[in-house]
Amino acid sequence: MFSKLRPLIFKIDPEKAHTLAIKSLKFNLIPSVFDEIKDDSIFKTKLFDKELDNPIGMAAGFDKNAEVYSALFKLGFGFVEVGTVTPLKQYGNPKPRVFRLVEDQALINRLGFNNHGAEIVKNRIKLDNNLGLLGINIGPNKDTDDRLNDYLIGLKTFYEVADYITINISSPNTENLRNFHEESKLQELLKCISKEKNDLNSTIPIAVKISPDIHEDQVNQISEILLENEIKAIIVSNTSEATRDKLGNIQRHQKGGLSGKPIEEKSNVLINKFYKLLKGKIKIIGVGGVDSGQAAYDKFTVGADFIQLYTGMVFKGPNIARIIKKDLKELLIRDGVKNYTEIIGNKTLS
Repeated sequence: MFSKLRPLIFKIDPEKAHTLAIKSLKFNLIPSVFDEIKDDSIFKTKLFDKELDNPIGMAAGFDKNAEVYSALFKLGFGFVEVGTVTPLKQYGNPKPRVFRLVEDQALINRLGFNNHGAEIVKNRIKLDNNLGLLGINIGPNKDTDDRLNDYLIGLKTFYEVADYITINISSPNTENLRNFHEESKLQELLKCISKEKNDLNSTIPIAVKISPDIHEDQVNQISEILLENEIKAIIVSNTSEATRDKLGNIQRHQKGGLSGKPIEEKSNVLINKFYKLLKGKIKIIGVGGVDSGQAAYDKFTVGADFIQLYTGMVFKGPNIARIIKKDLKELLIRDGVKNYTEIIGNKTLS
């Protein structure tokens, strides 16, 4: 059905189309998919000591305000990450701020952490019946005087309602946010997070979401800092400010973060670098260009333990998790494996 509706949907402004998608899920206008691969042992896994039906997650950015995450579980996702959520409600950057690059199977966004604010999102989650593993992605308000403290507010707000919390230091749409990739700033941030966790007597797992545009020497630094601070997962990666040269769409030079197929290779190379350094001590969640069984397969073979997607659903529709599982299962059976984890890290990229 989505393939028939897609030409009509793509005539709508992409941010308005996204709003319609959220409303459709909220009011059950998109039916739960028939998933013949649900509960298949080939995909069974654990994340943060919790059983997952499959390793395919919805990335932060789709359900910014925790309005439809339960519906996403019904669409076949193994885990869902909501946000990015800031302490205070904010509108984000001026519109237009989302651009659909159809021939490139990509999006460019400069949304700027538009969300309802931490308290509203927390109360919404408390009233919902959580159907699976829920991550909450947190970040600072644009006009805050203390970005580090904003992360601590996010931790204090959500540590009792989330299964894990992601520290987002990687959005290109909040000015200078990526400065937290610098060695001293990242060390200070994660030390403060660790201290706050201890003060709260919390064992909430912490993930860190990084930029795909980091320099070669930062990979080693970041790995060492994450290991030292006992971070449980790294999400590789967010949207890219670069990678525009080969794009065909006329909007390719719009300011913002690029997501989708054009950053797939860039993401895979970075995943492989972290895989070699982290040696399984920190889980890797691979993001960027996942829209098929083959794309998921490639992420696992370069070192991702789990994957997330968002842009893929924009182009392939709400059935995407089921489609990926079906096609991925065929590839795994071809390889003679009993569980997808057997292929993790089987490929080395230069």
